[in-house]
Amino acid sequence: MTFDLLIRNARLAAGPDLLDIAVAEGRIAALAAGLRCEAVEEVDARGALAFPGFTDAHVHLDKACILDRCRICEGTLAEAVRETAKAKAGFTEDDVYRRAARVVEKAIAHGTTAMRSFVEIDPRAGFRSFAALTRIRTDFAFAVDIQLCAFAQEGLTQEPETLAMLDQALADGADLVGGCPYTDPDPAEHIRLIFDLAEKHDVDVDFHLDFDLNPERTNLPAVIAETARRGWGGRVTIGHVTNFAAMLPERVEAIGRALAEAGIALVALPATDLFLNGREMPVLTPRGVAPLHRLAGEGVVTAVATNNVLNPFTPYGDGSLIRMANLQANVAQVSRGEDLALAFDMVTSLPGRIINRSRRLETGGEATIVLVDAADPGSAVREVARVIGGWKSGRKSFWNGWPALFYPSARDV
Repeated sequence: MTFDLLIRNARLAAGPDLLDIAVAEGRIAALAAGLRCEAVEEVDARGALAFPGFTDAHVHLDKACILDRCRICEGTLAEAVRETAKAKAGFTEDDVYRRAARVVEKAIAHGTTAMRSFVEIDPRAGFRSFAALTRIRTDFAFAVDIQLCAFAQEGLTQEPETLAMLDQALADGADLVGGCPYTDPDPAEHIRLIFDLAEKHDVDVDFHLDFDLNPERTNLPAVIAETARRGWGGRVTIGHVTNFAAMLPERVEAIGRALAEAGIALVALPATDLFLNGREMPVLTPRGVAPLHRLAGEGVVTAVATNNVLNPFTPYGDGSLIRMANLQANVAQVSRGEDLALAFDMVTSLPGRIINRSRRLETGGEATIVLVDAADPGSAVREVARVIGGWKSGRKSFWNGWPALFYPSARDV
């Protein structure tokens, strides 16, 4: 039999043995050592780690790459929200498309095969960003699956027209709905309204939550209560929750158990959370990043994601999730192999569960495969492993290739 693709000498996360992966019609047809067969395309993985690609469970494509339009003087969350609100009033559909495409292209080259992007929909942004990202979702489907979360960044109760616009976006193809209670004068009502939309359209919910370092100011109990009341367990995600960083471990663990029981997942955004938090403390500045490893130990589905790229929320970034996993591991001060492997899971399988894009490399499974230059997941995080190339449903979607060093000959020395 002649296969469409044969990847030889690859490693899987499950073990150190080298295996061959044969692909036919977009599916994995065989997975074994030393396959005797031919293929239209044959690639030697040279012992690289093969996996289904990275998943970015929280990114803002619509407001990426706007540093040239905004100022950063305070470096605070309030300033970032204010400056971005000013800028997005001038967004056009083509402008959003170009900036989003720039980030998506980089993310693909860094091995991302699935992502959830928030898209702000309100009287200032209108539906322009939504229209642009809907095009992005279609145009880049050859390499990455993109979910769009219709998102209320600047509140609901003080601006009821936003609620109607979110409703329309969900009717027009948005995949889920998201809210930001801390920007609303009535956070509890904001949460209730977002759940109303989720119930009406039967979609998941994703909240930006508790983005400060005050452990006593929280909207988490309201989210937990609404999740239970609506029977939405397993369909709710919360992002940031940076006030976890200001809590004693025992309290973090107790809340973690409540989140796990409620079926609420948590995504940390270390680049943004580090940049915006703790500026009022000139010495011993806190990290301000949720302790994901501790929460995972209590059964919470946890993930690490990009959030923003080159804007007032995060004035740097390149869409690399292996870099984010390494950053989270540094912040968490973990070093054991199993903890680093968990950090890898937080940018692969765990966010895959969150956005309902779980994939495994197995016979009969989808042939979405990425190679990274590492022997195992822990090493990939520890070394910020180089991404070599990838395939989406058996079709090559990007190729970075192998590094090459050109040593001088003895005669040249």
